[in-house]
Amino acid sequence: MSISNNEFKQILIDGLKLEDMSVDDISDSDALFGDEGLGLDSVDSIELVLIIEKEYGVKINNPEKYDEIFASVDNLLKYINENIK
Repeated sequence: MSISNNEFKQILIDGLKLEDMSVDDISDSDALFGDEGLGLDSVDSIELVLIIEKEYGVKINNPEKYDEIFASVDNLLKYINENIK
């Protein structure tokens, strides 16, 4: 099973309540955190981890790789698709 980019973006929008965004507003290379891209914060990161576990059954339990995994929409989706059950 593989998650499509648009499906994942819609999960992000719904799960993180990004009401002012659409799937087309989110680029695959957008950063998840910081001033660029989606601009998520630390509270969003906790919510995002919970959404990924609930929706896809994927746990992110390697703190050393958090920066890499959460660097962009594309990196996170790649990680999910590689670890989905």
